[in-house]
Amino acid sequence: MNSEYKDIWVFTEQRNGKLMNVALELLGEGYRLSREIGDSKVCAVLVGNKVDTLVNELYAYGADKVYLIQDELLQNYTTDGYTKVITDAIREYKPEIVLFGATHIGRDLAPRIAARLDTGLTADCTRLDVKVSNYIDYLDKYTTSNTANLDRNSEDKNLKQTRPAFGGNLMATIICPNNRPQMSTVRPGVMQKREKNTCATGELVTVAHKLSKDDIYITVVEQVNEVKELVSLTDAKIICSGGRGLGDASGFELIKKLADKVGGVVGASRAAVDSGWIDQSHQVGQTGTTVKPNIYFACGISGAIQHLAGMQTSDIIIAINKDPEAPIFEVADYALIGDLHKIIPEIIAQWDEN
Repeated sequence: MNSEYKDIWVFTEQRNGKLMNVALELLGEGYRLSREIGDSKVCAVLVGNKVDTLVNELYAYGADKVYLIQDELLQNYTTDGYTKVITDAIREYKPEIVLFGATHIGRDLAPRIAARLDTGLTADCTRLDVKVSNYIDYLDKYTTSNTANLDRNSEDKNLKQTRPAFGGNLMATIICPNNRPQMSTVRPGVMQKREKNTCATGELVTVAHKLSKDDIYITVVEQVNEVKELVSLTDAKIICSGGRGLGDASGFELIKKLADKVGGVVGASRAAVDSGWIDQSHQVGQTGTTVKPNIYFACGISGAIQHLAGMQTSDIIIAINKDPEAPIFEVADYALIGDLHKIIPEIIAQWDEN
């Protein structure tokens, strides 16, 4: 019965003894959801070997309780090992909601656990809600959905899991009313971390697992870290993005000069990526990376809803576009109407003077 399930679990992914940023973001989101539900706690699930040193950090970022699963066999991530111990723990303790970061590991692990538990999984979520009123507020603010027939006072407590669908052309909200736990993977950079409180404490539960070598069919022989230039959009403080208004791929040379001058990184709209002007790793939006930098330059970007959903929580948005009716200006803090090929060099020149 669904009534047997309670609490929100967050898989707090760690690599080499360091918590992934998305794990801390999900703790913040789990904390918010648990307080919306009421009689619920946010619980961190920490898996690995000799990772108990991370427990206090989890408390500091909002965990009411930490479920610790340690073993030498869990030193390196393996799908078999992590799936078994987490699945067994879920069956024993019965959480109502389980959240994973949409990382390479989270996307590999979550569907296997969901299949073993015979429950649903919504992938790559960009919004989670429990209260219907909060969900309606979100629809009114960020989508074109008609909410007139939705009951704001409904007591529906199912998790509303919102994600882009049909290539990002619309937002789908999915619920799992008949099975538990409700499971989601959430994109990094979407949710907000809580402010760290080093005085916070919580409850530690050491999970007794039944993992053996026979349960793991993969042997990690060696870990090789590829050395290459990475685009760190998620953590960037300043992002300079270009869109179709650049004209062609050479326009990104100007964007790169701007980014270098202001200490930022280069982003792009889906239109620019689909045109082959820049690699997909630079893409900002529902089908790319969701970002929230201190400053976001939108250069030659019209402002399609898919792009807006991925950057509109930026602290300051500076939009440059020759079309005064471009939707991007509706969310911009500063609107520069004109030819970006003239405006951007002027910004670079004035930046030098300041």
